[in-house]
Amino acid sequence: MKILTVVGARPNFMKVAPIISAINAHNRKITEDAAADGHGTTVQLQHVLVHTGQHYDEIMSGSFFSDLALPKPDVHLGIGSGTHAAQTAEIMKKYEEIVMTEKPDVVIVVGDVNSTVACALVTSKVSFDSAGTRPLIAHVEAGLRSFDRTMPEEINRIVTDHVSDLLFVTEESGLTNLNREGISPEIMHFVGNTMIDSLLALKGKADSSTKLDELGLRSQPGQNGEGKKVARYALLTLHRPANVDNRDSLQNILDGLQELGKECPIIFPVHPRTRKRSKEFGIDLNVDVDAKNVTCARQEPGGSHGGMTLIDPLGYLDFLCLMKNASIVVTDSGGIQEETTCLGIPCVTVRENTERPVTVEKGTNIIAGTSRESIRAAIRTQSQRKANVSVPMHWDGKAATRIVEVLVRVGTNQKHSLRPTLV
Repeated sequence: MKILTVVGARPNFMKVAPIISAINAHNRKITEDAAADGHGTTVQLQHVLVHTGQHYDEIMSGSFFSDLALPKPDVHLGIGSGTHAAQTAEIMKKYEEIVMTEKPDVVIVVGDVNSTVACALVTSKVSFDSAGTRPLIAHVEAGLRSFDRTMPEEINRIVTDHVSDLLFVTEESGLTNLNREGISPEIMHFVGNTMIDSLLALKGKADSSTKLDELGLRSQPGQNGEGKKVARYALLTLHRPANVDNRDSLQNILDGLQELGKECPIIFPVHPRTRKRSKEFGIDLNVDVDAKNVTCARQEPGGSHGGMTLIDPLGYLDFLCLMKNASIVVTDSGGIQEETTCLGIPCVTVRENTERPVTVEKGTNIIAGTSRESIRAAIRTQSQRKANVSVPMHWDGKAATRIVEVLVRVGTNQKHSLRPTLV
């Protein structure tokens, strides 16, 4: 069975890496079983990795491949940035050539970026022969809904789910949403979260990062020989257009962080989009970056935007190190809501909604909105929160293995369960 997997943006990489690892493990087991008794599973999985280039520079893409031990892409489309329409159209045109050449049996798309919906749409319409043969479309992270159609990602999620043949769901709300939309339960599979697979596999390795020392976030060794301790700090990420493309929204969020900045340093890896918009709006983020991509100028507590240290975007391991050691995380990222839930780190989401309600119901996340007052109130609440790790169902590091098992069942024409398995 030939499987073609599409990645395009950083969140995709963390979701795909465990799937590729599980495919390799499956193939190794076939070889071992055949060597032992001449039998075993007959479905060998051939894998093709396509990178659309939606995130295209070294910081936003390249370092993640090395951190996650992802193989070099078999195909790189080199799309780059552009408007939603232009970027999606370019992906569709170039990807169509690839899918028609490779003729895979299954195409895996992940998440909710433009690459996801573009490649799903193309795959749903291609035809390899006069009988209309085309690949199965498998959507990893299916069923998530914010119920806010002003979000481009929400449109991408809905369209992708409705043209897909296999829906791999990360949390129970996804099953509810898909049922409500009239999608057959037969194609839903509650497998868990492959992004959490990556986190669990690499959180130990993240301890080797030197970012805490570079940023001065470790105390000096004590006189009695005690080891260095991590200082209290907050971690901030902002990248969503609704937050950073509007001057008042961005200013409100920064103002909402002033109180926190007086209590502890705020480490802010600045997304290129946020950096560009803040410059256009005349909002001074005081970025002064040296050759090591670490800011030279740390604002003093009580400054215009609190005690904020600004750095360039980080690779996966460096960012995971900062996230797992933070006292609190403020973000507008969906994936970070999930990761902080798994790590037990208090999270404040500066959005009006979330497509990942399990992070609020069973996790450490609180939806703050985007007014300065609501952000301050949420931060106060979360600053008093005691550590409590309540990991959602199937967030156990085995989601990718479950996905591959489903794909193998499809390949051997075994009958699917009529309803998704919840346990």
